[in-house]
Amino acid sequence: MSVKIRLRRMGKKKQPFYRIVVVDSRNPRDGKYIESLGYYNPLTEPAEVRIDEEKAISWLDKGAVPSYTILSLLRKAGILRKRHETQKRATLLKPLSAGEDTSETPESPEESPIQSDTSDKEEEEQAD
Repeated sequence: MSVKIRLRRMGKKKQPFYRIVVVDSRNPRDGKYIESLGYYNPLTEPAEVRIDEEKAISWLDKGAVPSYTILSLLRKAGILRKRHETQKRATLLKPLSAGEDTSETPESPEESPIQSDTSDKEEEEQAD
């Protein structure tokens, strides 16, 4: 089942009002939905957008795919940036696995294969 975040049209004729909803991709535009995340009113100046950040981030983490319009609204609301920053923090704070050793030191110049080749050539030139 592919889950998408998209707009559901409501309101009267010539006066659109949209709900931001999570739906199964096989359902029609105005069909049943899994959960409502907020609303979008393009008629007001500026356009009014209300999105529940926690729910939106939760659904994005679960793999819900936003439509292009929803992606734009999430960017403007700053939700995508917030999600990115939390993921970044989570990777930085992630504990090291048991197999990793943090006490490793970089190779010494004597062990480096590139450096050892150059030192062999230098020794041959000095010997000649």
